[in-house]
Amino acid sequence: MLLRDVEPGDVDAYVRMRCDPVMMAELGGPAPREGIEAKVEKDAATTASGETWIKMIVPDAGRPAAVAGSVSLWSHDLDGPTISEIGWMVLPEYQGRGLGKRAVRAVLESARDTDQWGLIHAYPATTNAPSNGICRSLGFHFAGEQDLPFADRVLRVNHWTIDPRTDLA
Repeated sequence: MLLRDVEPGDVDAYVRMRCDPVMMAELGGPAPREGIEAKVEKDAATTASGETWIKMIVPDAGRPAAVAGSVSLWSHDLDGPTISEIGWMVLPEYQGRGLGKRAVRAVLESARDTDQWGLIHAYPATTNAPSNGICRSLGFHFAGEQDLPFADRVLRVNHWTIDPRTDLA
């Protein structure tokens, strides 16, 4: 497995991840197709500047265009202080192979090694057993359930936190 920065050419992967009803079922439904090119361009620019880390999961390093999903780490305001948040998606044909867990762990290890992000939060849907399992297995601490606004919707999520400097299992 290889993690590489998102690139402007990753539009097809974004469409498969964000515009598909199955992929977005835990996130309140698919995003509209319009505007995906602009989203990829923005994500590639903020990743190139170091403002965000958006890593594409490549299962075979010999085929860097074949993307299995992504792991993203970014900072934002959430009803108060700025927090660091991590999120991930793995396309259906790659699920169940451990790629998501390995990719999340690799990003958390990089966060630990650079000491850039501090305490990191994750908010998988309460019904998303695989993502909650990744949080449990990597040493995240369960902070409780909550309602979280996302893309003009309110999602019921499990709130997890991890300090990669001290908690990474």
